[in-house]
Amino acid sequence: MKVLVFLSVLIFVSCGSDETRQNTLTQPPKTLPAYAEKWLSEVGTSADSNLLQLQLAQAYDSIGNYTTALKYIQKLLVKDSGNYGLWYTKAQYSERAGDTVTAIDDYLHAAELYPSADALLGAGNLFAETKNEKALRVSTEILKMRLGSRTDAHAHFIAGVYYARTGNTENAVTALENCIANNYTYMEAYIEKGLLYFDAKNYTKALEVFNFASTVNTLYADNYYYIARCYEMMEKKDSAIAKFEQALSLDANMVEAKQALQRLNK
Repeated sequence: MKVLVFLSVLIFVSCGSDETRQNTLTQPPKTLPAYAEKWLSEVGTSADSNLLQLQLAQAYDSIGNYTTALKYIQKLLVKDSGNYGLWYTKAQYSERAGDTVTAIDDYLHAAELYPSADALLGAGNLFAETKNEKALRVSTEILKMRLGSRTDAHAHFIAGVYYARTGNTENAVTALENCIANNYTYMEAYIEKGLLYFDAKNYTKALEVFNFASTVNTLYADNYYYIARCYEMMEKKDSAIAKFEQALSLDANMVEAKQALQRLNK
């Protein structure tokens, strides 16, 4: 599962302000809501055109139309190229659109305008997922900022993902444990740690990690999905089915759990 750090605050101000890694996000709606359609008819004539363009960008982002969302952000950047918030938002939309190279550039550009941990974390996550050792530099720089345990947890998570993706299991476990030590509710870190053992076919150890995570957060559907995957690989069919069903009870849109139940109930 590709896990990402989730700092989604939109700042619209001038500068200063493998099979097991599945995506279980709910699919966005396909059409604009009625209120956004009204903005479309007003954007060309309104005195608040900039605000409407930003709102339209957010609306298109919400339905997964990142190409159009980016067009509105780009128009705003033509008028205000020094706006940290716009560059940060463009980076997020580019990332969601799957354009990793552009997203990294945009995050770094935002960070040059304003030394925000959010922008560095965004770039660091993508460096880690693309096995770029710059992830470790970003992690180190964020830790130097001494912004507190929650931010430190994100920094350690970036290092953990980088080590995991590059096959350095020992360092990955250490970094992920450092992440959890700074924020014991950081569920993505538990998942990544468990997947290290899962990918190594050490299903007993992976199950131990996922089971513990389920005691930390009893409502996190992914925990039960991966517990079920461990049981499935251990050929404990009934236990696997029960946990896949539990995952679905918490997230009815988890496609992978539905597919697994179809597979096991044949």
